[in-house]
Amino acid sequence: MRFAIVHFGGIFVEFAGRSSRLVEGVLAVAATAAMMFFGNGLEPVWPFLWVAPLPVLWFALRSPWRSGALAAGVAWLVGCLNLWGYMHYLGLPPMAWLGGFGLEATVFALAVLLFRALVLRGAAWSALVSFPASWVTFEFVRNFAWPHGTAGSLAYSQLSFLPFLQLASLAGPWGMSFVLLLLPAGLAIALFLRRTASRQSRRMLAVTAGTVVAVLIFGAVRLRVPQPGPEVHAGLAVSDKRVPGGGSDPEPTLQAFAEKASELAAGGSKVILSQEGLVTLTDSNVATGDAILQRLSDESGVMIVLGVNRETASAAFDQARVYRRGHAVASYNKEHLLPPFELNFTPGKALLHLNEASGMWGVAICKDMDFTPLSRQYGRSDIGLMLVPGGDFNVDRGWHGHMAIMRGVEDGFSVLRAAGRGYLTVSDGRGRILAERRSDLAPFVTLAAQVPTGHSWTLFQLFGDWFGWLSTGVVVSALIRLVLRRREKEAYSGAEGQAFMH
Repeated sequence: MRFAIVHFGGIFVEFAGRSSRLVEGVLAVAATAAMMFFGNGLEPVWPFLWVAPLPVLWFALRSPWRSGALAAGVAWLVGCLNLWGYMHYLGLPPMAWLGGFGLEATVFALAVLLFRALVLRGAAWSALVSFPASWVTFEFVRNFAWPHGTAGSLAYSQLSFLPFLQLASLAGPWGMSFVLLLLPAGLAIALFLRRTASRQSRRMLAVTAGTVVAVLIFGAVRLRVPQPGPEVHAGLAVSDKRVPGGGSDPEPTLQAFAEKASELAAGGSKVILSQEGLVTLTDSNVATGDAILQRLSDESGVMIVLGVNRETASAAFDQARVYRRGHAVASYNKEHLLPPFELNFTPGKALLHLNEASGMWGVAICKDMDFTPLSRQYGRSDIGLMLVPGGDFNVDRGWHGHMAIMRGVEDGFSVLRAAGRGYLTVSDGRGRILAERRSDLAPFVTLAAQVPTGHSWTLFQLFGDWFGWLSTGVVVSALIRLVLRRREKEAYSGAEGQAFMH
């Protein structure tokens, strides 16, 4: 009888333990997924992402590795449901969402497992840096391997947090993602060690908090330092609606744009920017189109940057054409094309530098600003102002439209970005939005603002993706350390066994 009571008592305790762990796992998944859902995506509430991984990290440290991995992967995948509607809006199949975010969930789960293994084997400091470094390595490698560049980086969730955004001038999006994930890693380790190693727990908390505070102090100081150089009065003009009588004939649309440009020039604008692909210019009508805007430029002295689809007998280009008084028409062809929508265009190969009285200006188009190398090349040429015709999909006007802002912080220039179905945005080299309007407020929406044109040198501009390479090295080092720790443990266990036998 006593044996039966003890036996059933043991079963009950085991069942209660499993039930408790299940409840903890569900709560951890729900908390992380919810904070991921609201803290990232098209309209992120940036504070949530700072602590989003904490619940699953804490759960993984107190659970079997399979449970920890499952909780991390499921939490990430559920959190990414905030982009399900966006991908459907773009016409992508459900498998595209599952494939892309399934890979992210797998990488996140592996990062959590590496973190867990290092902490439980006594390598807490390696765990602290290996968790954020693992994710940064993924973002960094993905940046080279897919056609969307840095899009999808966690760093973009923090564009509104200006003191933190200044870290991009040192380490690009890679440094921002690292510090963003360093905080929950440090908190999870400090909580885990608070009873068994209270001194190390306090040191872990101090180092983690100190790193974040140092980054924010740097950001606050940089925000107080004004961008150098003179200011220029700039104008942007965008239309989301088809101009009556336009159709395949670009002249009505160009005349309507020229009227708005004339108004902006009369108001003092020295440069006027249109959206991407405002009209299509072919060999048969390009001379007529150029004449309309060149005449306006010659008469007013204003620079005009027009986004067009340029079709020739042999190729088609997503192009920006630049009209300046006393200069021949210059052009820039978009380098990074958006698949599958722009695969009919031939990618460009050359940058366009404009030597103006206020300094050097550069031209790029829309998706070009999703990639760090092109903007870095402009930054190394002392560019102080980037002129960027763009086009978005309405729902992503903030998420994708504001990526260009980070390029300005990384490489020390202001950005004029005029996007159809998006925003007309003026931002400076510190990431501040100086002026902004939606493109769908009128048949032709205009915006005018003063913008600084001086260039600021940055560490990221000088040394490029150094932090991405450093993070990759940290992950490799952590994996080597984990293997060595395991071998040491096996060797110790073997030595103990031999001593016992003798």
